[in-house]
Amino acid sequence: MKIIIDSKIPFIKGRIETAASHAGTDVEVLYVDPADITRDAVRDATALIIRTRTRCDAALLEGSGVRLVVTATIGTDHIDLQWCADNGIEVRNAAGCNAPGVAQYVWSALLRHGFTIPGSTIGVVGAGNVGSIVAEWGKRLGARVLVCDPPRQRAGHADHDYVSLREVLSESDAVTIHTPLTNEGLDPTYHLVGEEELDAMRHGAILINTSRGPVVDNEAWSRHIAAGKGRAIVDVWEGEPAISRGLLAGAMIATPHIAGYSFEGKQRATRMALLAAGECLGLDIPLDGLCGDYVSPGDSLTAETAGIIVDSYDPGVDDAALRADPASFERLRGDYDYRHEPFIRQ
Repeated sequence: MKIIIDSKIPFIKGRIETAASHAGTDVEVLYVDPADITRDAVRDATALIIRTRTRCDAALLEGSGVRLVVTATIGTDHIDLQWCADNGIEVRNAAGCNAPGVAQYVWSALLRHGFTIPGSTIGVVGAGNVGSIVAEWGKRLGARVLVCDPPRQRAGHADHDYVSLREVLSESDAVTIHTPLTNEGLDPTYHLVGEEELDAMRHGAILINTSRGPVVDNEAWSRHIAAGKGRAIVDVWEGEPAISRGLLAGAMIATPHIAGYSFEGKQRATRMALLAAGECLGLDIPLDGLCGDYVSPGDSLTAETAGIIVDSYDPGVDDAALRADPASFERLRGDYDYRHEPFIRQ
């Protein structure tokens, strides 16, 4: 068995080797820079453990021995899921691993830039693992929260009073997006927010994107900001790492795709990836020292205690680093000093 692991995944080295040794299983584990995870490199591999920078499709995997792809990330838009399914390759992800870190990013950014509680409305687009926590914190802080999620609404989920995207855009002082990137189906999210949707927003409202860059039309967003119609908090970009300099210049906060880069979130991602790999490969991989699941702050989070979030993280530091050297986008991500979340299991 040969397993190739993205060398940028933290907290993972040595764990699979330990499990294989205890089981008496012959396993070769290679830690490879994502740029070197190539067709030749994976040809005789059994499994890959990757991040978003590795595109898993026919171009990489056809003719290889790969039967399992595990991504230590929430999203799977870098994986051709249909091709993998058609070719007998199982795919696992780390759904929800960094959700509290993204909520920390969103709320610290908003509270530091004039979002008043009570008295303001936040619109949450996408109420999955991330959006549900962002909405929960908003309600506990005392904000009015509007939620748009057509798939969950159709499925009959009663966790929110769902509204349309147009209502979210027109009634919110800030709108934050937490959808996957999809191009097909009933609810494609590619350029979900374009010129028409931006024009539907309140004048001066804040749009936050921490999902995937192409969910928002970056050129339309740049024009919207330049015209003084709204404000932007941007963590994910079209064309990463070659980001829009116009959007960078106009954004209120601009960061290099690190909204979910908390210490605990990265540990959860690695734990979930190892659990998936162990289950699929028949290995009892040690998970000692890795952070457990998210626990709601409950009644400890109120408008009076909002400072806990603000004090836990200042996105201005990451904003300054990106503006100082936009070309270092990938380095800033790869060398990121993971911050701690404000609410973690003790």
